[in-house]
Amino acid sequence: MSSLSDRLTRGAATSPSQVDHARRLVADWQLLADLSFADLTLWVPLQTGAWWCVAQVRPLTAPTSQPDDLVGSEVSGADAEPFVVAHREGRPVTEGDPDWTGLAPRRREVIPVRHDGVVVAVLAKDTNLAVTRSPSTLELTYLDIAADLCLMVSAGTFPPQRALDAELSPRVGDGLVRLDGGGRAVYASPNALSAYRRIGVTGDVVGADLARLSREVAADRVAGEAVAAGIRAAVAGRFPEPTDLEGTSASLLVRALPLQAPGGEEGALVLVRDVTDVRRRDRALLTKDATIREIHHRVKNNLQTVAALLRLQARRMTEPAARAALEESVRRVASIAIVHETLAGSREDVVDVDHVLDQVLPMLGDLASIGPAARTCRVGAFGELPAATATPLVLAVTELLHNAAEHAFPDGETGSIELQAERSGDDLVVRVRDDGTGLPGDFDPAASDGLGLQIVRTLVTSELGGGLTMGAPAGGGRGTEVVLDLPGAGRPRR
Repeated sequence: MSSLSDRLTRGAATSPSQVDHARRLVADWQLLADLSFADLTLWVPLQTGAWWCVAQVRPLTAPTSQPDDLVGSEVSGADAEPFVVAHREGRPVTEGDPDWTGLAPRRREVIPVRHDGVVVAVLAKDTNLAVTRSPSTLELTYLDIAADLCLMVSAGTFPPQRALDAELSPRVGDGLVRLDGGGRAVYASPNALSAYRRIGVTGDVVGADLARLSREVAADRVAGEAVAAGIRAAVAGRFPEPTDLEGTSASLLVRALPLQAPGGEEGALVLVRDVTDVRRRDRALLTKDATIREIHHRVKNNLQTVAALLRLQARRMTEPAARAALEESVRRVASIAIVHETLAGSREDVVDVDHVLDQVLPMLGDLASIGPAARTCRVGAFGELPAATATPLVLAVTELLHNAAEHAFPDGETGSIELQAERSGDDLVVRVRDDGTGLPGDFDPAASDGLGLQIVRTLVTSELGGGLTMGAPAGGGRGTEVVLDLPGAGRPRR
């Protein structure tokens, strides 16, 4: 299925700014559909003379008049005449007679979508006429606001230049307040009144200066000033960002939009949504996140302390084998500490393994007596991996690199070690290849009692669920290649 941008560029919206304008309209048109109690479809002209539907939305406040999916359909001839007129003359066109051919009678109004003085598409507004009853004050207010917004679409002043997150933005049913040109509330829906009552308003909302009322009821003075400034900006014709308004016992998300329809009454529309539970969960998640990062930070500090103690003990040892064992323990502990240091600075439970290994590689020469003969380089990218995978993987790779540096180049021979990562989705293949002396003819990796290899085998098979092979390089030549096959290494572990 093609994207909205692809569908738009097939029609008249050819420039990036025109495509962006149409995309912003589609991102924000649920508001218009709910206020007008109508289905909305966006149409663009084709070179064949037909008109193509590129997007569709149904109202949440009324029965749909278009149960079928119209995206991708084409109309031409007499059916497209209102589109042609609205596009050519740049004005809204209302069909004279209702359409009785569908499951429900509907009336269509076609609105030109203008951007920078150019009509780039048309918006069809289809109202279901099957619901016949006297409209309430709320419904009349909705329709009045919808008419203003449609005129703003036709004039090119709606939607705003900055797209909003439709999932977070308040909706019509959450609470609506209509303001006049002086910023006073002339209508407030029952849900809006309830929302303002929950944040501590005891007086009348209708008739009040909403900016001042919101500032006075805010628990935080700075936040209250920000909400009031946003409402005043909307009354003045600007599109402010949505702002949180926190009272003593509740939190509201406030979005203010200007109503500046040509020839209409100026004012503003304020949408409010009770987000008390959402903000409480956000604060709980932030606290949990901060706690987890603090734990990783303290674990890192404790591991570094352990490594420092082992390093001090190693310096006091006179037995070479004991000193080497302690130095290897320092290296292992330090590798794990670097993983926790990365997690302490991250907001996600993932680790940038490439960043960690770039810090671990220099440690090989610092903490082990392998001399400067082995040059280590990294090829490819590990990417981000879950923390539960990153820790054993970094430790296993460190062991393999250390073993290669220690055993592949006897008597100070020069050589190189290559760490190669091949990532395909969640699957990972790691290769540690050296150009040293190679494995002895009678060497059996499965029967080896070396501590480093035992650690790697345990980590790869038990912790990572992968496989390990050792042998000559696949492309031939001298040296040794160790391959870790880790299917699903990038998936979060349960």
